[in-house]
Amino acid sequence: MNYIDFHVHAFADKIAERTVKALAETAQEAPVTNGTLAAAEAKMQEWGVDGFVLLSIATKPTQHLVCNNWAASCRSDHVFPFGSVHPDGEDVFQELERIKELGLYGIKLHPDYQHFFADEPRMFPIYRKCGELGLPILLHAGVDPISPDCVHCSPKAAVKALEAAPDTTFVLAHLGGNQLWNEVETLLAGKFENLYFDTAVIASHMQDDELLFRIMEKQGFDKILLASDCPWDNTRLTIEKIRRLGLTPEQEHAVFAGNAEKLLQLA
Repeated sequence: MNYIDFHVHAFADKIAERTVKALAETAQEAPVTNGTLAAAEAKMQEWGVDGFVLLSIATKPTQHLVCNNWAASCRSDHVFPFGSVHPDGEDVFQELERIKELGLYGIKLHPDYQHFFADEPRMFPIYRKCGELGLPILLHAGVDPISPDCVHCSPKAAVKALEAAPDTTFVLAHLGGNQLWNEVETLLAGKFENLYFDTAVIASHMQDDELLFRIMEKQGFDKILLASDCPWDNTRLTIEKIRRLGLTPEQEHAVFAGNAEKLLQLA
């Protein structure tokens, strides 16, 4: 594969339209799809993307069973679904084991929507269980429109999470912390073997290309994953932005697909 987008959202057809409408109102951003899987696949094809990680979020403790069943039904040779658990679910550890049995590729957690802070001690056993099961955690990091004045996963909080679960692979979305990139460069980049960054929303939210390059170089190009956050950003524009940085062909291949293939164990 030439391009794998590691951060794409879609929803079951019956809830997609109203879900995306509500999220768009909160974010004050126009979505590029109607939220369905079919629409996401069409956009990825239009943008020349070969495969993508499909992310769902269990926003209620009772929701992860349905969420993960739907995610598993979407799996294909080019759709790589992650599961999700809600930290307040009584059966959270059993559900993690079921996610592994379903063949899902990892876990998506969103502290702002699931009402936890990334460095809460109650989260550490969940992180460690994911490591035991070989399930990477993709964690929203930095500012989110639903909670602009309270960051639930700051770079400082991420440090504590990473230290608490050193055998678990983490992917911090939005280049380690949306809109907190100076702290990312100082506290996170290049400091943890078990840490990846994805590039979700950098095309629209990150204007400083020099800072982008410094963070990627310091983190290591083998620990960066192409990502858009579709339907909230554009994979093609993200690819173009990264190409302008002047990476070597080997570095570009790693970022655009190679790292994802290794992390998803596609080879």
